[in-house]
Amino acid sequence: MKKTLAVLAAVLSLSAHANETLVVGATPVPHAEILEFVKPALAKEGVDLDIKVFTDFIQPNLQLSEKNLDANYYQYRPFLDDFNKTRHTNLVPVVGVHIEPFGAYSTKIKKLSELPEGASVAIPNDPVNTGRALVLLHEAGLIKLKDPSNSLSTQHDIVENPHKLKIRELEGALLARAVSQVDLAFVFANYALEAGIDTNSALIVEKGKDLYIEFLVARPDNINDPRIQKLAKALNSPDVRQFILTRYKGQIAPGF
Repeated sequence: MKKTLAVLAAVLSLSAHANETLVVGATPVPHAEILEFVKPALAKEGVDLDIKVFTDFIQPNLQLSEKNLDANYYQYRPFLDDFNKTRHTNLVPVVGVHIEPFGAYSTKIKKLSELPEGASVAIPNDPVNTGRALVLLHEAGLIKLKDPSNSLSTQHDIVENPHKLKIRELEGALLARAVSQVDLAFVFANYALEAGIDTNSALIVEKGKDLYIEFLVARPDNINDPRIQKLAKALNSPDVRQFILTRYKGQIAPGF
C-alpha cells in the first residue's frame, strides 16, 4: 500500500510539473525558424511550443480567432488592422519582433531603366499590400497615383501609367514563383528567403519602416496568459536579436 501511494505521489508530482503546450501559427521563413530558435528556452520555462506552419496570410488569423491557435506570428499592424476590420475579429498585437524588406525582383532585367513598355508587373492582391506595392511603383517613377500617401491605394487610383504596365494582382504566396514569369514581381521577404531569392537583389525596395514590424498576435482573452507572455519575452530577448542578425545577415532586421 505504501509503495502504491509513493508511486501515485510521484505521478502527481510529475504531472504538476508537466509543461503546458502553446500552439502558435507562423509562416515558414523567418517566423517559424525564429520560433524554433526560442523553443528550447521556453521548454525550460514550462512551455512546450507547438508550431503550426501556414503558407497563406488568412488562415493563421482565422484559426486564431476560432481558438484553434493560441497565437500567431507573421504579420504587421496595417495588415492586422485591415483583417480585424473586414473580418470583424478583435485580434491584438503582443510584441513586435522583426522588420522585413518588401521588394520588386526580376530575372529579365538588371535595372529599372530596362523595364520595357507594356511590362508585366505582379503585386500582392490583399488591400494593404496592393497599396504598398503601388506606392513603391509611384516612388520609383513608374506610375503616378492620385494620392501617394494613401497606403490603401488601388489600381483605380493610378492617374498616369506612361509605361503601360500590365499590373497583375496575385496571392502573396504565389509571388516568389511569379518572378520568372513576369518582368517584375513584388515579393515579401519571408517568401523570397524561402525561395532562395537574395533580398539584396531587389530593384525596388522598402526597408526598415517601423510601420511594418512583424508582431506576435493573440486574442483579448489570452493576451495576459503567462505562456503568451513568456513567448513574448523570449521573442524580444538579446538572443533572438543576435539570431536575427547572424542568421539572416541583414536580410531582415530586429524590430525591438
